[in-house]
Amino acid sequence: RWATFNQVIRGCRKNQRARKPVSPALSQGKRPCMKGVCLRVTVMKPKKPNSAERKIARVRLSSDRVVTAYIPGEGHNVQQHSVVLVRGGRAQDCPGVRYHLIRGAMDLGGVPNRITSRSKYGTKKTK
Repeated sequence: RWATFNQVIRGCRKNQRARKPVSPALSQGKRPCMKGVCLRVTVMKPKKPNSAERKIARVRLSSDRVVTAYIPGEGHNVQQHSVVLVRGGRAQDCPGVRYHLIRGAMDLGGVPNRITSRSKYGTKKTK
């Protein structure tokens, strides 16, 4: 139902709340990606219907913020003290993981023998 004229004058209308950013550490400085150093590389179990071991890394960003990032693709060469590039975007079935590492940038290599979606995994075209 519509608000009456008197209700509107008395101030019933409220502005919509601003949306929360998906990746707050990056949107704070309005950056598409950020350099960071790995503190710890581990695996994590996903949320309820899924079952796997998702590879994640704790990363200290250049802004001194510590975030948890997902390592996409099969196999990786990240270890402690590796310098990596972090982009936004959450891993949907891992709670608290709101960032991705960029494959093929800095110390993190691309996925070997990748045929499809190569640009997302930092792989060159095979001859």
